[in-house]
Amino acid sequence: MTELAAHVGLASVFALWFALVWRARSALRQPHLRGLWLTVLAATTAITLFQPRIVAGLTSAGIDVHTVSLARNLIGVLSAGLVLLFVIDSSRSPRLRRSVAVGMTAALVSLLVLDLLQVGQGGVGTAAAQRPASASSAYWLILIASHLAGDAVAVVVCWRFSLRTTERDLVWSLRLFAAGSVLALVFWSGYLFHLFDPDPHLLPYLSVVMGVHGFMRVASLLVPTATALARSATALRTAWQLWPLWRDLVTAVPHVALARPRRTRLQEVLWPRYPPALLAHRQTIETYDALLTLQQYVQPDAYEEAHRLARRAGVRDDRLASAALAGAVGQARRAVLDGVPPAEARPLPGVAHGSPETLLGIARMWPVMTDAVRCHDRASTTQQG
Repeated sequence: MTELAAHVGLASVFALWFALVWRARSALRQPHLRGLWLTVLAATTAITLFQPRIVAGLTSAGIDVHTVSLARNLIGVLSAGLVLLFVIDSSRSPRLRRSVAVGMTAALVSLLVLDLLQVGQGGVGTAAAQRPASASSAYWLILIASHLAGDAVAVVVCWRFSLRTTERDLVWSLRLFAAGSVLALVFWSGYLFHLFDPDPHLLPYLSVVMGVHGFMRVASLLVPTATALARSATALRTAWQLWPLWRDLVTAVPHVALARPRRTRLQEVLWPRYPPALLAHRQTIETYDALLTLQQYVQPDAYEEAHRLARRAGVRDDRLASAALAGAVGQARRAVLDGVPPAEARPLPGVAHGSPETLLGIARMWPVMTDAVRCHDRASTTQQG
């Protein structure tokens, strides 16, 4: 269990520092994210100094364990105070924020004084890397009470505000932050018990809890990044699915396209000329514009014939409309390529608004319905005209 705790702890530390660096530029520019970023920064520093391997590395560099523990305790109380300031800032209560700032300062000064008194009385810091800098019970209680107060308020306020806001990213950031604070409450409650009743078997479990708490802080910080990645993935999937239909239609009606299609859709998706969202949007718009143009080349019975052929081929009922549209559009595309002159536009069912779902439905049936409907030759079309 001790080995597992060490691995989880180090993994959470690396994840925390990665998240902080990744989000630093955007978070520091936005006031509503700056508090969260600074809070996670302080917590990350304290968690980093809690890892035995990191403490061992610092001591081998000439820094004694007492100094590391004292720095960890002070930064931890600072992080607890920043948690309170972060959640209270949402309620916009200046008086309460001043009270928290005064209380945090008093706790920091008290820890320093108690540590100096112990050193002045000949006491020395304990050699245990994960214990507080001072053996004083008052020191322990101030340290842990600060954390418990900060995390308890964070759980209540973050969860309450997550129920009031409609911004999805903020909702998930607040709820993940609250979940991390619940784990922090578990850790500090168990840590207080461990200090007064040192059971060597308890600390590894508490270390795992603290590591998972670190991952929760990472998740709360990276919610906007995860959302952006999800949107990009959705856009790329749309572009991938739409590409064969888009390529064939803009080849037949090239004036609707801003740029010619590349040779493969792998090139289009892996090395996009535009951001993913813009790529998907552009292909959707261009495909729809091409459909509107091709309606001038649709034969009178093309949609009905494609519908019959699709039903006869065993196409599912929920895809029959898309298959019929794909067949009619395929006939119109071949008419353009064969040089058939345009006629009066014949609007196709369901294409009026050009929803992405409709276009993706056509794209799904495009490979099997492209050549399903026979195209009239030029002479017969001219005679009909």
